[in-house]
Amino acid sequence: MAHNGNRYSEEFKRQIIDLYLSGKPVKELADEYGLVEQTIYKWKKLYAATIKVDENKTISLKEYNALQKKMRELEMENEILKKLQPYSPENNN
Repeated sequence: MAHNGNRYSEEFKRQIIDLYLSGKPVKELADEYGLVEQTIYKWKKLYAATIKVDENKTISLKEYNALQKKMRELEMENEILKKLQPYSPENNN
């Protein structure tokens, strides 16, 4: 099993959800891997829900949320850089 305390690797979580999606009941997975059923349902929400990006590509809800967060951070950085532009050394010469 790939875990450290209560932390499980992304790969382990995806393997559990793949088993679930292949038809294995949550109760059985929880018993077999020593997990709490609620944990599997939480992972299901994160990894089984997918968003279609284009015809051949889908991403998980977790990946989508990470991309949204990164986009907000980059937008904030961009706004800060726009405000600093008039004070750049090139404009002071």
